[in-house]
Amino acid sequence: MAGSGSIQMRDSDDVVLRVENLVMEFPAGLKQVVHAVSDVSFDVCRGETLGIVGESGCGKSTTARALVQLPRPTSGTVTLDPGTDSRVELTDLEGEALRSVRPRVQMIFQDPISSLNPRRRVKDIVGEGLAIWCDEHPDVDVDARVDEVLSAVGLDPVVAASRRPHEFSGGQCQRISIARALAIDPEILICDEPVSALDVSVQAQILNILEEMKERFGLTLVFISHDLSVVRNVSDRVVVMYLGKVCEIGNSDALFSEPAHPYTRVLLASAPEPSTVVDASESAIGDEIPSPINPPSGCRFRTRCPRATELCASQEPVMEEMGPDHFVACHFPSTP
Repeated sequence: MAGSGSIQMRDSDDVVLRVENLVMEFPAGLKQVVHAVSDVSFDVCRGETLGIVGESGCGKSTTARALVQLPRPTSGTVTLDPGTDSRVELTDLEGEALRSVRPRVQMIFQDPISSLNPRRRVKDIVGEGLAIWCDEHPDVDVDARVDEVLSAVGLDPVVAASRRPHEFSGGQCQRISIARALAIDPEILICDEPVSALDVSVQAQILNILEEMKERFGLTLVFISHDLSVVRNVSDRVVVMYLGKVCEIGNSDALFSEPAHPYTRVLLASAPEPSTVVDASESAIGDEIPSPINPPSGCRFRTRCPRATELCASQEPVMEEMGPDHFVACHFPSTP
């Protein structure tokens, strides 16, 4: 399972974010390296919601943080507006140049409580980035903007502004996190499992808010999750990751109705409400996920894949087109 190759990349002028050959590696002591993300490539069109899905440890959150250069990728490129004269290569920027671009790409973190400073008031949390940004835009009324985004996410600014995070529920803290990300009017919003720590009823409220904010502020979303039903409902396009690699990418309807990669089929079969296009027996795969310190050769899914052969061990598959806007990296994909 690979994801190498670029056939899945689009040439449209509407592409606002292009990620090519992204690699994230971390030292693990004794000259060992964690291969967290390996040669990942995808793009996102303006106004689109791209879902990234996979089991824990597959590299979803690491990919999300790499998009905002937290930390800087080991190699690869992250480009804004790649098809225009105003293209910006984030991985080439440092210091003030990078800081000046950050308002365009903001992030909502996974844990809504620990991502908020417990000692600060809500109006200061939401307005901090705005206050820094307004050093260059003195005509912006910080207090008015804070009130606007708090109201937009369903919080009364009169009640919430002077309170601190511990006085709110998890769902309310996530609303504050969304307001903080929206305050400086970003173009792209990276959502790193924004509902995974919340009750089901609250999850629906947060998802509705994100959809409303997308329409209201003209946002492009990258939505990270391990919940297939959530990803299917919110995403226009979906990337499936396994052990730091992309195994399948495509239009949400096509990917969920005609999953081609064995791992995608395993995910669908393992869902609480299994897909009608995948037999539940396909969820029965052996062994635990291999270590990213020493990933398998060839296809990284081969140690758990019922279709694996010697070819899968010796040769890494490249992306191939299965249908309109549907690509898979597998030597033996399922066909409609």
